[in-house]
Amino acid sequence: MKIDIYNQKGEIAGSTVLSKEIFEVPMNTDLVHQVLISQRANQRQVSAHTKDRSDVRGGGKKPWRQKGTGKARVGSIRSPLWRGGGVTGGPRNEKVYERTIPTKMRRKALFMVLSQKVRDNLLVVLDKMEIEKPKTKVIAQIIKKLPVGVASKLVINNGKDKNVFLSARNIAKTGVSDARNLSVSDLLNYKYLLISKDGIKEIEDTFSMKK
Repeated sequence: MKIDIYNQKGEIAGSTVLSKEIFEVPMNTDLVHQVLISQRANQRQVSAHTKDRSDVRGGGKKPWRQKGTGKARVGSIRSPLWRGGGVTGGPRNEKVYERTIPTKMRRKALFMVLSQKVRDNLLVVLDKMEIEKPKTKVIAQIIKKLPVGVASKLVINNGKDKNVFLSARNIAKTGVSDARNLSVSDLLNYKYLLISKDGIKEIEDTFSMKK
């Protein structure tokens, strides 16, 4: 598939041919959804934790005898009915949310989302993406000249120019990612993808199944 290439002034500077293996893959929404759910589950941080009746202090002695007091029977002050007792059904940090997805499935889903971005004209390729100093204003001016409007966008860096990463991460509704670390979750969080020719090559070198 042929796609236009823009320079940093927002002008069309040529065109390039995208790999069919990566950018012309038919969509399978079930597979993409499965991979997306697994990636978000693996990013989940399990920090909420409550103590059940086996974790709280006390409870070694029965508060009062079983019969003859006129009170309801009780066996331990650790009971969830008591103030300071254990919590019933609360969140526990032992719960495991991680899911394992085969590498081929992850890559296939990634290719499907990239291909859909191309079909929807949401992939913007630049001839280069370089700046001399990490300055947010410079990157913001470059993005403003590109056909992305005010929608959210993901700037895909080739991993060599840290100035782009440091500058673009401060712009509202803009994310930054290395080409070699792309994931389905990253791509679906943003509408447009901004990437350089070097970034396209790095995606092909990293994720190509022909290697």
